Amino acid sequence: MPSAVLCHCRRKRRCRRRRERLVVLLLCALSALAVLSAAPGPGAMAVPVPAVPLSAARVDPVPGPVPGPAPGPSFDPRSGPMPGFATGVVVARLFQEAAQATDTYEKGRRASVAQRAKAVRLDGLLAGQRRVLAAIHSDLGRVARAEYRTGGVGFSYTAQLLLADNPQELLRGRQLAWQADRAVTRLLERAQHAERTLADGERRARSAWHTLDSALVRLAAVKRGIAAKLASAQQQLQSEADRSVAAGKCAGAVRIEQPGGWDSGPSWVAPVEKYALSAGFDSVGEHWASRHTGQDFAVGIGTPVRSVGEGRVVSVSCGGAFGVEVVVGHPGGYYTQYAHLAGVTVDQGERVRAGQWVGQSGTSGNSTGPHLHFEVRLTPLLGSGVDPVRWLREHGVTL
Repeated sequence: MPSAVLCHCRRKRRCRRRRERLVVLLLCALSALAVLSAAPGPGAMAVPVPAVPLSAARVDPVPGPVPGPAPGPSFDPRSGPMPGFATGVVVARLFQEAAQATDTYEKGRRASVAQRAKAVRLDGLLAGQRRVLAAIHSDLGRVARAEYRTGGVGFSYTAQLLLADNPQELLRGRQLAWQADRAVTRLLERAQHAERTLADGERRARSAWHTLDSALVRLAAVKRGIAAKLASAQQQLQSEADRSVAAGKCAGAVRIEQPGGWDSGPSWVAPVEKYALSAGFDSVGEHWASRHTGQDFAVGIGTPVRSVGEGRVVSVSCGGAFGVEVVVGHPGGYYTQYAHLAGVTVDQGERVRAGQWVGQSGTSGNSTGPHLHFEVRLTPLLGSGVDPVRWLREHGVTL
């Protein structure tokens, strides 16, 4: 065989081998391209690419320190109750500040839990995204090795076209390989961008979580400080009430600012907002001469005690079994009594509205612990009591 013909045949065989290698390259590239749209299933990559929207990495802005309760004029967190204020006022404001501190603490705790969960979720997404990147890099490595085995050796692309049995097929293969290469490049860029976004979101979520945890530590200290000052003020308030009872003379009304007006709120309310019911009407026990004539509400010293309805203060007295007590007369001929108080906020003859504070609970008189003794009577005097729970229910208040 002439050498020129032999050389031409060898070139054709070499071209066929290159085309076969190009097909292998194309299949590798197309397998990476399929990652963009194929759902996980048989024949898919070992680690499928999850559709990770960029919004998945969004986190709430890192909040600043959770503010503590704003001290009122009666209380300085560094020096305690300010001089010149009645103890009842101090206790009432400390109750408000304790409630605000608790509410702020709970909001911060819930936010911390939410940020902790978000950080854990983003950490899981980030781990998955990194596995995807590892799979893509593995595919790109296979493509690069195929290119290394077929590229840079032999005839130029122009010569390949001239000697090819089917130049159009070679052109289509080249175009497909170029498109696959671009698709893989875009896929890698998207995956890397998603990884960066998720990593930034995780970092911000963890930063917010740690910031909130630090704020909770400070809030807990504020709560403990307020609780300690409240306990001290409650003890002082009760001591003043006990001295008034021993002397048989009330110290006078302590005016405490309270929300609402004559036209606000319901017509009838419970005498305290938050409570636990204890001894009920007509109970028997060693602490009563015959029977219990009212309903007891277990509450802390200094808890605001409210008039259950509109009326006028009939009496304010200190001394005897009921200790410090207030009696209010209501339209319709009924009277309500609020006993064992630690302080009063109204004067005899004063008109009161439903929900207005008439005193602060305590444990004065014949009492074994802090509570409000509440009675409903047909007259202002002891011995005319009716069941207060049933009476309040008839007026729309369920205890």
